[in-house]
Amino acid sequence: MNTTYFRLSALAAAVAVASPVSAQQTLEEVVVTSSRVEMPLRLVGTSVSVITEETIQDYGFNALADVLRTQPSVAVSNSGGQGSVTTVRIRGEEGFRTRTYIDGIDVSDASGIQIGPRFEHILSSGIGRVEILRGPQGLMYGADAGGIVNIFTTTKTDGLGGSVSAEGGRYGTQQYTGAVAGGNELGDFSLSAADYSTDGFNARTDDTVTRDDDGYDNTTVHARAGWNVSEGFRLEGVYRDVDADGEYDNCFTASFSRSEDCDSEFDQSAWRVSAKIDSEILSHSLSYNFSDTERAFFTEGQPGFATEGELQRIEYLANYKISDNWAAIAGIDLLSEELDDGSVKRDRDQDGYYAELQGQVTKGLYLTGGLRYDDNEDFGSHSTYRASAAYLIPLQGSELKLKATYGTGFRAPSLSELAYNEGPFAFPPATDNALQEEESEGFDIGVAWATDGGLYLEAVYFDQRVDNEIFFDQVGFSGYLQGDGEIDSSGVELITEWQIAEALTLTGNYTYNDTEDSTNDTRIRRPEHLANIGLQWNPLAERLRLGLYIRGAYDAVDVDGSSLDDYEVVNLSASYEVLQGLELYGRVENLLDEDYEETPGFNTTGAAAYAGVRYQF
Repeated sequence: MNTTYFRLSALAAAVAVASPVSAQQTLEEVVVTSSRVEMPLRLVGTSVSVITEETIQDYGFNALADVLRTQPSVAVSNSGGQGSVTTVRIRGEEGFRTRTYIDGIDVSDASGIQIGPRFEHILSSGIGRVEILRGPQGLMYGADAGGIVNIFTTTKTDGLGGSVSAEGGRYGTQQYTGAVAGGNELGDFSLSAADYSTDGFNARTDDTVTRDDDGYDNTTVHARAGWNVSEGFRLEGVYRDVDADGEYDNCFTASFSRSEDCDSEFDQSAWRVSAKIDSEILSHSLSYNFSDTERAFFTEGQPGFATEGELQRIEYLANYKISDNWAAIAGIDLLSEELDDGSVKRDRDQDGYYAELQGQVTKGLYLTGGLRYDDNEDFGSHSTYRASAAYLIPLQGSELKLKATYGTGFRAPSLSELAYNEGPFAFPPATDNALQEEESEGFDIGVAWATDGGLYLEAVYFDQRVDNEIFFDQVGFSGYLQGDGEIDSSGVELITEWQIAEALTLTGNYTYNDTEDSTNDTRIRRPEHLANIGLQWNPLAERLRLGLYIRGAYDAVDVDGSSLDDYEVVNLSASYEVLQGLELYGRVENLLDEDYEETPGFNTTGAAAYAGVRYQF
């Protein structure tokens, strides 16, 4: 018997009956990520997933990437444990195509090869809500955005509250967190801090000499304050600092001999200030975002490579209510980036302007359509667009939703890609041709059905393509090459939500993802099949919360075409409210001690138990 097929079929069958929240809650959910303004999820034509603070705590994971991987079309590749390079791919696209914001701050790493988020350094503590927007979203967030992860920290607008927690577990892991938030009609504030450390495990499978553990430390501080100056006028400031240090294997000394004594440092400081004016018909917001990211690498304690990058972003957004059924959104997005690797210093500006019209055409039919114009200092001007539709059909005791989205985008070669190909380590064929911008397009079409009884079913077909993909030469290591043709990622998402009983909920999603590169080969490290199922039981008036979660990934290939491990990982979580506000919690990751690799040559966690205590006031 084909065991992979059997295991996949079992997971897919379970997905056909699953859910984290009631269908009614899903219908009434309000999201802001799709068009940067509040919209009921039921009226949105784009594909959006929402993760609440309660769900994050139920999972119990320290790393946000582990929470994200429970969602449809989200595949995560980790390279050796906490703090190791972690790639989050949405619908098969590269991780750097995913824009990530925390309280409006673009947390992209400007010091990296491609400007994108460093998910390995984003902890889950202090997060109150996550919205994931799947598919091309260049209209509102920059022409190169292939998906959005929009993160909101915990806030409190009435009264004062907070929490402290401490936990520990296998691999010498410890985490301490603290948060406080408060507010009234004059304003609000929040402050959170987390300190995470682990001794880790041996990152690489081929490190058979030292077999040393590769540890990781992360200290994150996040602050937010808002002042309601007058009715409809608000000022807000956000500050975030991440200081992380990690150990890894396979670096090189000055004499080019291999060493397993490798260290890295990551420091990112970012802040954002904004002003917003709201009225019944027109609202304006203006913001300035600055981030500085420094990375340094050491071999046997000696300095190696270091790089620093800066991002500055000025954004203006206007929302005009034309009538009860129509609104117009317009914005300006001015981006400046700077890179300094110690030998070369580069900078570049890109100015973007966009507008979208959204409204109800007729009863039940909601449309959006928008255009974006970008002027890149090095690669000229480009126009992109997006359109979406949602059509609601009321049925007896339920509602049917038909939806569709189409969008285009482009990405200019990053400063690091250009610098590498012009540097001393590049050679033909990478140096033979000048890199050009990538162009992309994508669409999805889907149907969703929600009943008053708490059942929600959704199916989505997606297809997205990138022309002239820029990629690193994995064969000759000559530098960055450009594909002659297009890469493709298409597939199907199945999402179900079903609350079986008041205290019992099933959760699930399944993704089929067929990918091809410009030579018609399967794109590397992208599972063709992804599945997540979960069972959440909250008896004793929710004082006791028990969770069982299973995720599976199947049919992925590596650079040489070899197959990666198929696997299923089982996780358990539990929490119990001993007294009001005092909670004991714990989890077991990889309960069955599955032996697998997400990135070839790198180990993953074995069975590991963690326990902690949390006090909320």
